[in-house]
Amino acid sequence: MGNSSEPITGPDFEQGVQISTIPVNGILLGHVAGEAVLLIRRSETFHALGATCPHYGAPLSQGMIVGNELRCPWHHAAFDLATGHASCPSLNPLSCWTVELRDGHVYVRGRKPRVQKSASSPHVNRVVIVGAGAAGNAAAEELRTQGFNGSISLLSADTVTPYDRPNLSKDYLAGRAPEEWIPLRNEEFYREAGIDIRFGVRAVSLDATKKIITTSSGETFEFDRCLLATGATPRRLSVSGSQLPHVHYLRTLEDCRRIISAAGQAKNAVVIGSGFIGLEVAASLRARGMKVSVVSMDAIPLQRVVGKEIGSFLQKTHEANGVTFYLKRNIDQITAQSVKLDQGELVPADLVVVGIGVSPDIGLAESAGLRLGGGGVEVDTYLETSASGVFAAGDLAFFPDARTGERMRIEHWAVAGRQGQAAARNLLGQRAPYRTVPFFWTAQYDTTLAYVGHAPAWDEIRVSGKVQNNDATVAFLSQGVVRAVATLGRDTASLEAEAALESGDNARLLALLKE
Repeated sequence: MGNSSEPITGPDFEQGVQISTIPVNGILLGHVAGEAVLLIRRSETFHALGATCPHYGAPLSQGMIVGNELRCPWHHAAFDLATGHASCPSLNPLSCWTVELRDGHVYVRGRKPRVQKSASSPHVNRVVIVGAGAAGNAAAEELRTQGFNGSISLLSADTVTPYDRPNLSKDYLAGRAPEEWIPLRNEEFYREAGIDIRFGVRAVSLDATKKIITTSSGETFEFDRCLLATGATPRRLSVSGSQLPHVHYLRTLEDCRRIISAAGQAKNAVVIGSGFIGLEVAASLRARGMKVSVVSMDAIPLQRVVGKEIGSFLQKTHEANGVTFYLKRNIDQITAQSVKLDQGELVPADLVVVGIGVSPDIGLAESAGLRLGGGGVEVDTYLETSASGVFAAGDLAFFPDARTGERMRIEHWAVAGRQGQAAARNLLGQRAPYRTVPFFWTAQYDTTLAYVGHAPAWDEIRVSGKVQNNDATVAFLSQGVVRAVATLGRDTASLEAEAALESGDNARLLALLKE
């Protein structure tokens, strides 16, 4: 997915390179048999991996080595140096090559065969996953990657194979990405992997004691372990006219198709809400040549998440691209041709897209008597719920932060995928605490914002660089401790902030603001 890749440049690793030319903990870009390859040195150990991120095609030579992982500069996918195993948002591993050391040189030979793991557990033969979004799909794939050979049932309320949801509000909606980019996998993939994916299926009952899930059709699924990955549903607008056919919500691929179809006939769009989805939709509809207005109760877009300065910068970016904002305003009524604001002003609209947040889909968990909290389902550090053998991941998981112990619930794609992978490993018995630092990104016009960490509140914001120049590192602090870092145009700084947050290195985080 994407259109970038590493060029064929640098040394031919088959001919060998001197060890002394590769810095310790460094990355050297070269090639093997016409393919771009990275040669990575960790102390006196060497690894050779593919040079292009399988997610969106980012150049991994611009990434970072953290521990035993190579991390992508764009969306922070992580790849194991020894095996190429991927952590979300990439689902595909990197190829690995054989490395030989001889006479002070490093040679890269043929590809290594993919290591086939074997994860057997006497207590786990049947796994049922409810939900096939980022968390559910990643969990199903990770089970097979870990070598689990039991049955996997993946119950999807959607009618198509899992797809790249972040792209729905970005390039796909803007008309820059063809639909063939959107599916994560095709149906053949699931057949070959032995994953029994069921489409248009809703689980309505979970008996955690008998370990049975019942669907709306009356079909039952017995399990040894279960993962709830039911995601979230858009919050609905409740004003006069909100049920009109030109009023849309964006959550599914079918939602996006309907908006694209409507945009082909409409001229004036109103986006209700100035969160990430609302602003991305506004940018995408402008790319289609529509006149776009954004109506929001917020005084500044995204101020509660990224602060006043970044929020104002994003607003000005949209305004420079022709978007009109109506802020600190409520909706009074929607008609066939306009949106009426609370002060009586009529904003022309033959297309309305509502983006006012989502609510976790906790109905199944609630009816099963699972412990709830934070608007979602409470899980422990292994992502297991209050019912033994039942796990939860993604938008509905209310989980403890491994560093602070504070509970949080994160509604971001990469977080959901990583939790799905972690839950898969833990339900097989690996019992590894979920420790990954939250990450998300947004792309609006030529601006990409990356955000690592979690700062629901802060008492100080520190800025390095100039936000207005789309070149800045912005840290959100509470009592002198950096809780989150947002970056504009600084991929390396974002990776460094992620690593420092993982290790709890507050001094390094503060130093980033001086660079």
